[in-house]
Amino acid sequence: MIWSFFLGLAAIVLGGAFSVAGGAVGGIVVGGKSLGNELAAWLGAFYGPLAGALGVVIGVVLAAVLF
Repeated sequence: MIWSFFLGLAAIVLGGAFSVAGGAVGGIVVGGKSLGNELAAWLGAFYGPLAGALGVVIGVVLAAVLF
């Protein structure tokens, strides 16, 4: 049971980190020309985890309920 907790916590932390990185890259791709790459990366890294972290938390909760 304790391993499940730490595995879920690791999934949330890693998912949050990767959603920040993915948001930054996505921000550069989408808004790099109009806003500049640095600002677009900052905005993507700020708003990227809104969906990414929530998706990871929902996935961890569903995995805990189903398994």
